[in-house]
Amino acid sequence: MSNRPVHFIWLLDTSYSMSGEKIGQLNYAIREAIPEMRSVADDNPAAQLLLRTITFSTTARWHHKDPVKVHDFTWQDVAPDGTTNLGEALTLVAGELRTPPMPERALKPVIALVSDGAPTDDWRAGLRAIEATPWGRKAVRVAIAIGADADRGVLQEFLANPELRPLDANSPKQLAAAIRWASTAAVKAASQPVAGGNGSGDGPTKPAAPYAPPVLATDDDDVW
Repeated sequence: MSNRPVHFIWLLDTSYSMSGEKIGQLNYAIREAIPEMRSVADDNPAAQLLLRTITFSTTARWHHKDPVKVHDFTWQDVAPDGTTNLGEALTLVAGELRTPPMPERALKPVIALVSDGAPTDDWRAGLRAIEATPWGRKAVRVAIAIGADADRGVLQEFLANPELRPLDANSPKQLAAAIRWASTAAVKAASQPVAGGNGSGDGPTKPAAPYAPPVLATDDDDVW
């Protein structure tokens, strides 16, 4: 197989509720996961791993807009502010999952959503926009729920697969483990050819269950 891109997009909740230790641990966890993502990319030479980030609070914005090869990627810390406009963030992602700008021949994109609260806008409209694109329906999706206030029902709908569950991150240790797992397991799943074998966004519209979420340790954690 020729080298094909895997577009990995982080969707990060940076609302006010993420202030303090949560945002600090999120920045630390993603920064520490990058070397492991590089290792996974090295183990899958047929896939070219490209990273981007969207943050969402009162507005959604690109934190890293242009796709960057994982070996060239440098994490830039995010800061909290405002409310939780998840729908706007999903709409931004949907615009990138059309062809173009997505190439016709690629491996499955990855959308990794991290949130500690409930959306404050029409998030289902954004989800519908993703589902309206072939690549959105094909994407490997991962969701991480930070703390007890995270709306796990929303995250479950985002996953669009009853076989999958959001990862619970109720402490710094669990968040680090969840980010590390999502960064690697999802890339491994995405690096497999899509159904139909031609690498296009066409084909079955319901994503398969490509991974089994881990059971994250809770002993001796400082729970949020």
